[in-house]
Amino acid sequence: MSLNKAVLDIRQRIKVRPSPIDEPAASWTGTDLVDGVQTKTITVIFKSAGCRWGKAGGCTMCGYVYDCASEPPTLEDYKSQLAKALRKAEKFSEFMVKIFTSGSFLDEQEVPPEARDAILKTLQEDPRVIKVLVETRPNFVTEENIQACLSILKNKPFELAFGLETSSDKIRKDSINKGFTFQDFVRAAQTAKKYGVTVKSYLMLKPLFLSEKQAMEDILRSINDAAPYSDTISINLCNVQKGTLVEALWEKGQYRPPWLWSIIEILQKAKAAHPDLPMMSDPVGAGSKRGPHNCKECSSDVADSLRTFSLTQNPADLSSRDCGCKELWKKALEIEDFTYGTPILN
Repeated sequence: MSLNKAVLDIRQRIKVRPSPIDEPAASWTGTDLVDGVQTKTITVIFKSAGCRWGKAGGCTMCGYVYDCASEPPTLEDYKSQLAKALRKAEKFSEFMVKIFTSGSFLDEQEVPPEARDAILKTLQEDPRVIKVLVETRPNFVTEENIQACLSILKNKPFELAFGLETSSDKIRKDSINKGFTFQDFVRAAQTAKKYGVTVKSYLMLKPLFLSEKQAMEDILRSINDAAPYSDTISINLCNVQKGTLVEALWEKGQYRPPWLWSIIEILQKAKAAHPDLPMMSDPVGAGSKRGPHNCKECSSDVADSLRTFSLTQNPADLSSRDCGCKELWKKALEIEDFTYGTPILN
């Protein structure tokens, strides 16, 4: 059975409860770095027609495909979703808007151009919005749609975010089933930069079939490879989402989410190598069994240090506390390659 078939079989067994299509799948406020300044943000996950790649199988760790609408939203539905999300920013004097869907904002089969344009026009007309970020797969980036977005946003800064995950095509194919190559990302990033659009690259720590040590080595290598094409790098720590192949293997005891100690060491090394490149990590579900974790005593503090570092970019803010579980983590790095499944790397 192919990896994609295994993912698709799980997708087809999951029953999704219908929900209102005039409401976003989720929205929340936060703080991010914009040109080195801590800035309020609002993140909106639109209920779209659904990720094209996810419907065909998709990524081994992604449960966001279940956030799509039960039927294609109308233009008015999209406008309503945005309006309801923006209510959470009513008290902000200025803020950045980060737009996500279950797949790609620039896929015209997922988000029709008229909906895309209406969303961007609303944001352009709001003087409080100082920057707009949208996530997309690189294969949907063209000079034409970048120019179309910029013509609506006018002089408002625009950023494209890509779920690159890794610079290794082998890991992207055999662990993540991502469906594009590193060169696809390079082409899209270069196209964006040609028009003055900034690039945010998401990398993933510890996808399936990698030991902790291999995963750390992959992230450090990927940061080096992606740095020339990225204005920001954000490292996501793999968590166990429902209805995914990751969950299926986790339930069998064949997968463990990454240690928080791992990302601390990664960021210390990567920031030393790239001091001027903004890097961040917000460990979703930190401390839980399904999320990245150390032990119960230190997970919360270590996760908080990651969030602080993401805003200050000061390596001194990364946790340096001692905890008994740190020795266990070090031992795992030594022996896991000999005890954990069948690694896909030589």
